[in-house]
Amino acid sequence: MTDHAPAGTAAPYDAVVLAGGAARRLGGADKPGLRVGGRTLLDRVLAACAGARATVVVAGPRPTVRPVRWTREEPPGAGPVAALEAGLRLVTAEHVAVLSADLPFLDAAALRRLLAALRDTGADGALLTDADGRDQPLVAAYRTTALRRALADLAAAHGGLAGLPLRRLTGALDLTRVPDPFASFDCDTWDDLVNARARIREHGHVLDEWISAVKDELGIDLDVDTGVLLDLARDAAHGVARPAAPLTTFLVGYAAAQAGGGPEAVAAAARKAAALALRQDGTGGTGGGAVGPGAG
Repeated sequence: MTDHAPAGTAAPYDAVVLAGGAARRLGGADKPGLRVGGRTLLDRVLAACAGARATVVVAGPRPTVRPVRWTREEPPGAGPVAALEAGLRLVTAEHVAVLSADLPFLDAAALRRLLAALRDTGADGALLTDADGRDQPLVAAYRTTALRRALADLAAAHGGLAGLPLRRLTGALDLTRVPDPFASFDCDTWDDLVNARARIREHGHVLDEWISAVKDELGIDLDVDTGVLLDLARDAAHGVARPAAPLTTFLVGYAAAQAGGGPEAVAAAARKAAALALRQDGTGGTGGGAVGPGAG
């Protein structure tokens, strides 16, 4: 193997996400469904590979943040090599990202680096290495033909793929490494999960993550200036009373919806409500006006 971390524009790719493991170190918990920063681990991985031409998830179907194709290995629970082979059957792109469903910090930039390394080196695959320099074959990009060939050779040599460890597969491939201790971090234990949740807060992403999670949950595709809404909540809390903050932002959203929705409607309603909060005289009365599309 060689060490390589080039930059560049990646070619189109498909993605296979393995989400059907037993999670024994988590006591059999539904690991893909565990939440970090308000989103499930699976949805976080699906967001990272949203640029894939097609995405295949090897697991039982469940609600997800975006549409995917579902499949299962035979028999279910036959291990990661068998699961990868099942997912690869539905892949048509020349390159494929192979990902586990427990990567809270994976993002599109990390995948672009992997795909660029794959393209630029001519290797069979490019995988991330973790903070200890260990290979992470389920945070990787591979040439589809090379992966299919190696899987076929393994199946012929062992009479099938069930129960085989991933190192049997990766050992037959020419791989290049891309060091990334952050994107390669996976949640194998409860301690890992606690660590991931803490790291998101420490990096200041928790509010953005929460807003994204709420929008996904409510089916909202709307980008607004959160700073304006936070300023409004502050002004309402300070100028009126603390409970006024959430109630005022709710009313702004309702008014914006009545005005036709969109970021402009939200901003206009927020400005009117903020002006009203600033006119508050501190004795329980207001200086007049109303929050809504017709307020002046």
